[in-house]
Amino acid sequence: MAENTILCGTLQTLVEEKKYATLRDILVTMNPADIAAVFQEMEQERLPLLFRLLPKELAADTFVEMEPENQELLIHGFSDSELREVINEMYVDDAVDIVEEMPANVVRRILEQATPEMRKDINNILRYPEDSAGSIMTTEYVSLRSGMTVGDAIVNIRRTGVDKETIYNCYVTEDRILIGMVTVKDLLLASDDTILINDIMETNVVSVNTLDNRESVAQALSKYNLLAMPVVDGDNRIVGIVTFDDAMDVMEDEATEDIEIMGGMTPSDKAYLHSSPFDLFKHRIPWLLLLMVSATFTGMIITGFEDALSKMVVLTAFIPMLMDTGGNSGSQSSVTVIRAISLGELEISDLGRVIWKEFRTALMCGSVLAVVCIGKIMLVDHLIMGNADVTIFVAMVVGLTLAATVVVAKMIGCTLPMVAKKLGFDPAVMASPFITTIVDAVSLLVYFGIASAILGL
Repeated sequence: MAENTILCGTLQTLVEEKKYATLRDILVTMNPADIAAVFQEMEQERLPLLFRLLPKELAADTFVEMEPENQELLIHGFSDSELREVINEMYVDDAVDIVEEMPANVVRRILEQATPEMRKDINNILRYPEDSAGSIMTTEYVSLRSGMTVGDAIVNIRRTGVDKETIYNCYVTEDRILIGMVTVKDLLLASDDTILINDIMETNVVSVNTLDNRESVAQALSKYNLLAMPVVDGDNRIVGIVTFDDAMDVMEDEATEDIEIMGGMTPSDKAYLHSSPFDLFKHRIPWLLLLMVSATFTGMIITGFEDALSKMVVLTAFIPMLMDTGGNSGSQSSVTVIRAISLGELEISDLGRVIWKEFRTALMCGSVLAVVCIGKIMLVDHLIMGNADVTIFVAMVVGLTLAATVVVAKMIGCTLPMVAKKLGFDPAVMASPFITTIVDAVSLLVYFGIASAILGL
């Protein structure tokens, strides 16, 4: 960030001094992502001038990396010919991403300037559901025929590869049906250029369907260590590929969404620094309202045991500790299970194994916490602080409640995310804020139940 600020100052000075040749020389040495990051910190009125200094291909790559608001600003300033050059230099999946971010009037102009072929590809991809493999694929891939020789295949790649997003993985088709795959490495290392593709291609090709969830596609790319994943329709006809860079974007988006949901917020498409206070308010207030109302049950439980608390006020002092420990225990289990679900490690059929594992873990955690808690209460509260109301029976009540709360909290924490997944909800919904609220109420019920039994309240 500091380097970007220094570079921005340098570029700003060069713009003011109208040293455009020097500006261009600096920009052409930079990566498109770095140029976009620098442009993000520049004054917006300078962007059209700086952008026009970039060579055509670099300009298109940089445009893809820029934030939507800067993209829209540039599009409004582009002439039709400039917009046509930028759009037609892009890969189809990048163009789709931009179209999805732009308002309708800008989308209309983009599609008007795209070539008929690209416009058709963009419209085809936009028809797929938002979270599907089809929505993130590109239709620009290398297709070979099984009857080609290695020499013919290399010539074909040289002729058509310049417009493809990746040429390393080449897909062998017959009437568009995917029958195999061969890599450029296989072609280059073939002992004879007359060898047929059919003799060296891999026929056991991993592929995904156009309607498969995009997160599962990203996981499959990671699982099989692929640079690209072919996407096929119901008849096994290849319609596109998902490249690893798009899969990384998906994984980042999904991780961000899960973190926001687990933190008690509705997901946002905007970066933090580009979100206004009102945007943050809209995403946070629904959960805060829900959790505030749900916490009413905790208050009702305490109110219901007012008489018991009035007889032994000392019990009140341990309520925050019990509720916090229960919430933390539930959160540990829920986060662990949610993570395992997101990685495809757990299915609903594993629920019994999960509960048994978490139960044994909870017993060990609860036992240690109970022993330490009883010792702390007797040493600190009873002896050091000299509180006569804190007796061994009070310490036992708190210790037993703590152990029971940990067990119950971990059972709730591991079960709810899996049930949510089974019901079709995002498991991340059943994370810290939601589970903590449930566990708070349960821990109070357990606390007053054990206190009533042992202390006769």
